[in-house]
Amino acid sequence: MAVVTDTLKLFLAGDVMTARGIDSVLPHPGDPRLYEAYVKNAGVYVQLAERLNGSIPHPVDFTYVWGDALDEFGLRQPQVRIINLETAVSRHGRPEQKGINYRMSPENFPAISAAGIDCCVLANNHVLDWGTAGLAETLDTLSSNGMCSAGAGHDRQSAEAPAVLPQPGGRRLLVYGLGTPDSGIPPDWVATDRHAGVARLEDLSRQSLRPVAKRILEGKSPGDLVVASIHWGGNWGFDIPQEQVRFAHALIDKAGVDLVHGHSSHHIKGIEVYREHLILYGCGDLLNDYEGIEGHTAFRGDLGLMYFAALDPSGRLQSLDLIPTRLRRFRICRAEGDDRQWLHDTLSRECARLGCSIQLGADNAFALRW
Repeated sequence: MAVVTDTLKLFLAGDVMTARGIDSVLPHPGDPRLYEAYVKNAGVYVQLAERLNGSIPHPVDFTYVWGDALDEFGLRQPQVRIINLETAVSRHGRPEQKGINYRMSPENFPAISAAGIDCCVLANNHVLDWGTAGLAETLDTLSSNGMCSAGAGHDRQSAEAPAVLPQPGGRRLLVYGLGTPDSGIPPDWVATDRHAGVARLEDLSRQSLRPVAKRILEGKSPGDLVVASIHWGGNWGFDIPQEQVRFAHALIDKAGVDLVHGHSSHHIKGIEVYREHLILYGCGDLLNDYEGIEGHTAFRGDLGLMYFAALDPSGRLQSLDLIPTRLRRFRICRAEGDDRQWLHDTLSRECARLGCSIQLGADNAFALRW
């Protein structure tokens, strides 16, 4: 049996979107102009949030948006912290013709570093919102801040390469970022030998799996653990397509992946443990500026989870603790009362379909059982 010191403790989150309204209240806001059909200034999103939940005394400091999450990090001390960064980090580039374009000021990037994040996954449908110039500045900003990234790069090789996170004893955690068309990633965003972009899968077929499995197996050394972080599916809906289930299982069976980290849905989705390996099909949003925007209220996109997973040296799941959260005034707060109950009941229902259950754990957490 592995000793406790061999356990790898991970924090994982779904979308972290720090653009528009959030960028506006941070110390160094960028250009507030927007190119959306109905909203032309990022300050409108601040006004909507304040109308719903009260005044935001901006500028806020870089730690503000993390709120109660910082206490959870202090309590649980994860060794690796991984998020899907759902925005460009740039003052340059031109807005892509897609209706919604996210970017935060590079000078505000310390808001990400303030939470001790180790790896930003970039294979999503917003990292190129400001074109290749915006992507280039995003990559440069992350690099200059000592931040690892995965899933986007200056060319195919760098986009497909994993983030390499050294661990004690000479071991490594490898994080591969991948994205699919149904998450909204345009076909011309794919990284090529001559063009910057994202590691975009054409589909979730066996044919698409083969090159992914090949590079993961070739890049993995004895003792390494692998996270496949995938931006897939639409924004709304609890159903998990069978092709996602098959692809996640195949990543574990054929590619040596130890944990599948799925995101794109704006709300939580079901969790599976397959052959003792964790599959998160949709982590929901952890941070965004959507307060006060109407629609899709049945999915409670303002509620989320912090995912704390412990893996043994072989990559098998030892435990998963889930911290219920609610966004208020662009800040992560603990979900309480009816909000917490909604998260518990919804997660219990969705996990039961995948052979798991949710129990009340210590320190206000939910605990996964399988």
